Parts: sequence; structure tokens; C-alpha cells
Amino acid sequence: MSKQSYRVCLCFRRRFKMAVAQAPEDVKNVFEMYSENGLMNADGLHKFLVEYQKEDETTTDDAQKIIDGSKHLPKNGLHVEAFFWHLLSDTNSPQVSLGVHHDMNAPLSHYFIFTGHNSYLTGNQLNSDCSDVPIINALKRGVRVIELDIWPNSEKDDVHVLHGGTLTAPVTLLKCLSSIKEYAFVSSDFPVVITLEDHLTPDLQAKAANMITETLGDILFTPGPEVFKEFPSPETLKKRIIISTKPPKDYTEAKEDKDKENNSKSDKADDEVATKKAEPHENKPKQKKAPEYKRLIAIHAGKPKGGLDECLEVDPEKVRRLSLSELELQKAAETRGKQIVRFTQRNMLRVYPKGIRVDSSNYNPMIGWLHGAQMVAFNMQGCDKHLWLMHGMFKANGQCGYVKKPDFLLNSNEIFDPEVKHSEKTILKVTVYLGEGWYYDFDHTHFDQYSPPDFYVKVGIAGVPADKQMTKSKIIEDSWVPSWNQEFEFHLTMPQLALLRIEVHEYDMSEKDDFAGQTCLPISELRSGIRAVPLMDKKGDKYNNVKLLMRFEFINPS
Repeated sequence: MSKQSYRVCLCFRRRFKMAVAQAPEDVKNVFEMYSENGLMNADGLHKFLVEYQKEDETTTDDAQKIIDGSKHLPKNGLHVEAFFWHLLSDTNSPQVSLGVHHDMNAPLSHYFIFTGHNSYLTGNQLNSDCSDVPIINALKRGVRVIELDIWPNSEKDDVHVLHGGTLTAPVTLLKCLSSIKEYAFVSSDFPVVITLEDHLTPDLQAKAANMITETLGDILFTPGPEVFKEFPSPETLKKRIIISTKPPKDYTEAKEDKDKENNSKSDKADDEVATKKAEPHENKPKQKKAPEYKRLIAIHAGKPKGGLDECLEVDPEKVRRLSLSELELQKAAETRGKQIVRFTQRNMLRVYPKGIRVDSSNYNPMIGWLHGAQMVAFNMQGCDKHLWLMHGMFKANGQCGYVKKPDFLLNSNEIFDPEVKHSEKTILKVTVYLGEGWYYDFDHTHFDQYSPPDFYVKVGIAGVPADKQMTKSKIIEDSWVPSWNQEFEFHLTMPQLALLRIEVHEYDMSEKDDFAGQTCLPISELRSGIRAVPLMDKKGDKYNNVKLLMRFEFINPS
């Protein structure tokens, strides 16, 4: 054995002994229940997996494979240490691993879709660089809706992507399109939607249409001449890219509309001034619409004239996309909750961050999802807690970027009322046993200069207001392998929309507590039993070793 192999082996044994020394009594008791003479054979392990872990599809052969793959002797069964190590392994995941298992043949409006906001920005909304890199990163993570703001360049002869009215440095549309084509389907085969915020003249719209067509080629979905009466399904649009934006107006028509908004006056003198301002347009040849551009639009966007009632009107002959800011949605939800749900059963609703979020922070996505909004648009370049919820939601359904909405949001015969408090559906019991892995993933002075860390866990639910809750464990002092052995109980009225939040922090008496890991899991795919829960960093990337040993149990309320 080489010196390096010996060191690796020694490190593994030391880590193993540290963890096993903390093995919870529950684990030892379960082992006793399903073993004989200190050994759990394939039959015993199979029985444990089916009865205790609720893995009904598991066979005795599956149990034998676990034993055969164990690094610990003997091979005819698991002793208590090997059993404990299996429970801490990555194969003992807290989430079902069924891949894409939702029905993907329903219209696009029946799904929550992983959606980005200003997808080209590398940082804040005011002066960060625009680049294709955040677009690539978002697509790799499974984001399915990419937003591009398209503007004329300074010479008015090319199309740039940038956040208008700010100091953000632009990137070319062509570069963004090329990267979208290359990375669109690296994480999921289901369709990518490009939402365009269009600030172009007709000649540049035509140029943009040529770029889109030539760059994306056969993977671009081009609709027929008729407007959809119902959106196609994700299944039929696999490996296709879809364009969504407002249908273009004549440039002069759009400019005259703007002039009317800005210059409309009540008195005669101002009317005369406005008329004089409009005169130059009358003598100029009217620029035509770009038909090539209009033909690319598969999902038509825009706000109808009138108030909110007109915006939320459902047309049985066509479907469309409506965009509301987070504040507009909050205000609308106060009086028109059922109306919004009815609208989103057939049409698309996109929600975007309010304008003052210049730091690229995010908002609570639950209000959007509770009202059926498909595109809850988020800034993906940050690391705030609301983004962790977004990551958690889209861990469901094989992380394909599409999650089927719960049936209660799709029932057209009985429109769901988000304001009504519903009865309790299930009780989730969560036991936090222990954690390990920080010793290997962090510098040994990262948390405390002179002593081991003092860890505690926060466990809670993100969901409808009635289900929302956050609890905290005791602090375990001076331990790299903290053992809490604490149970928490959550009463859920809408488990279909609930997410389990888990955070670990290191207590600091004199300063802000240090972050030590987090994860967010969809309750709908949470597996019962004792599970190894891997933790992520602030950006949502998995640590190499840090995990918690936990137990999940669902109980029907009496």
C-alpha cells in the first residue's frame, strides 16, 4: 500500500470512528430489531428497507447489493457500524429518485417553470457586467426561462443585451443566443423559453429575427399563423426553444403612443404644442413592422388596456402571458385571488422582482406559486434565502425545470381560493440526529480560532401562511460531529406546496453566527425513514462531505 493510500485509509477510519461513536440510540435499536447475533443479513436489511424506510419496491436482491457494496467485512451481512455507515451514505437520499415522473403531456400553463430574471447580469442591477456566463450557469442548474433585454447598440446597427437606463456593460445578442443553443439541454430535455424585453426599431427587430433563426436553427419552435387556443405540452416541445415577447407595433405607432402618454394636456395651448411635436412624424415615411420577428413569437405577452380586471380576463379563443411585479401581484392578491388562479389555469403569469431590488435580491416565491403563477422570475446570481426556496421547489420531478401544479390549482369547476385556510392534511415529524463532514470541508479555524465549533440546526417549513414555521435546536458546543437527537413536528394544510427548510449555523457569542450549510427539499418527494441529508453552500452547490442524519415520518392527523 502506498503512503497516500495509507493516509486516505487512515483518514477514512478516523472519520468512521468519529461518526460511529455518535451513533444515535434509535439507530442501534433499529439494528437490533432487524438483525440476528450482531449481523443484519439480506433478509433483515430488506425487511428494514420495506417496513421502516417505506421503500416498498425494494427487493432482497437490492438489499444484497448494498451488503456486497459495503466496505466493511463480513460480506454475509452488516454489523452495526456498517449499517450506520450505510445510513450516512449518499445512496440513502432523503428525496425520491424517480427521475421525471410528473405527467408532461398537459399544457405549459399547468406547470411551475424554473424562471430567471435579467438572466444576463453578473451582479447588481445598476452597474454590473452583462455576460453570457450567468445564462450558462442558470441553464446548467436547470433554469428553463431566460430573460434578455434587447436594445440598439450606440451606432444603432446591432442588437445588444443590457439593463436599460443603467450603467451595466452590454453583451451582444448573438453571443447570448449562441450560449443558449449550446447549453439549453445539458440539464434537461424540456423546452427553454426566451422572454424578450424588446426596445428595438423594426429594422433591428428584423435583424434580431435573422440572428434568432440562423443561430438556433431547427431547435427553434416556430408557431403557425394562428394564435394558440391552448399552450402545447412540455413533452411535445422537448429540445425546442420558444420565444415569448409582446407582438411588435409599428415604430411610429409605439412612439406616438408614448407621446400621447407624456404630452396629453387639458388646455388648448398645450394641445397646440403637442400637435407641433407630432408634426415631424407625419411627414416621415412610416416604418413597417418586422413580419419575420412577429412570426417567431410563440407565447404572446402584454397587458391589455384597462385595469386589472381586463388584464385577468380569460379569452376562450386564445392564451397569452401576463407580467406583474411582486408588488402588483401582492396588491392584486388582496382582492382578486380566485381571479388570478382562474387566469393561470389557461394563461401564463410571470412575476418579477420590484425595481428597488438593485442588489439583485429576491422575494418570497410562495405568493406566486399559491396563485398558480408559472414563471416566478428570480435573480439567479445571488445567494439569498428566497433563492434557496426556488432551488428546493425545482429539485422535484427529476430537476427537469418543470413541476406540475397541484390539482387544486387546476380545477376549473371549483376555483381555489388562496385566502381560505384549509384543514390539516398531514403531520411531519422530523428528527435531527447528528451532523458530520465539516472537519473535512472547512479549515479547522474557519469557525473558531482555538476550539471546535458550536453548531445548531434550524428546521422549518416554507409554504402557505398556515404552514410557515421555523424552529431551532439546542447548541452543541465544541464538536465537529454534533449530536442533537431532537424531534420537531409540523402540521401541514398544503403539503403539495410545502418545502422543508434546513440550515446549520455556528454560534458566535460576540459576532454574527457563521453559516455552516443549508438545503431545501420538496415535501411532496420527501422519503420516510432515517436519511442522510447532504447540505449545500450559500449558492446552492453541494459540499463534498457535510451532511445530517435525520428521520422523517408522516402521520395522518386524527
